[in-house]
Amino acid sequence: MSLPSDSLTPTPGSMLAGHLSELRSKWGWFVALGVLMIIAGAIALAHLALGTVVTVLYLGVLMAISGAAQIFHAFQVKTWGAFAFWLLDGLLYLAAGVIAFMNPLLAATVLTLLLGAALIVGGIFRLVAAFQLRPADGWGWLAFSAAIAILLGIEIIAGWPLSGLWVLGLLLGIDLVLNGVTVLMLGLRLKR
Repeated sequence: MSLPSDSLTPTPGSMLAGHLSELRSKWGWFVALGVLMIIAGAIALAHLALGTVVTVLYLGVLMAISGAAQIFHAFQVKTWGAFAFWLLDGLLYLAAGVIAFMNPLLAATVLTLLLGAALIVGGIFRLVAAFQLRPADGWGWLAFSAAIAILLGIEIIAGWPLSGLWVLGLLLGIDLVLNGVTVLMLGLRLKR
């Protein structure tokens, strides 16, 4: 006697209930991770220069690994015709990673300047988009976020190069604290 195929297929509701039950049994891990992230964020916020250096070193390692992988890849596809482009791109990534690792403060100031410029340019684009959406509902919120981005970019560039010592650490700290609070609240919610 065979069972109908429908009875063997889990329904979306039963799958969700199973996942939720598994998550609830791990609520303590979420709480612990959230607390750890909040502490790490608080340390980054208390020591902005240290947070900035940690951020740059992390990015430097990632760039160096990516560059080395691209160089290796270039030699694997030599016959493809784009060998020089892959090789040069890999060398550029590797060099940027090494520079970031050897002189994190220089890398931080350059990254901070680029971040400030990106905020201004992105904010201008969003501001233009907001005024093109006018009078649709919500256009003001888009204009508001654009203005904040532009002001942040101007503030970062106006304080440059000194802002390079603290901006990345501040962003890392804020991100860690906000993520930590979110994960902590999720864990506490799962406990109930």
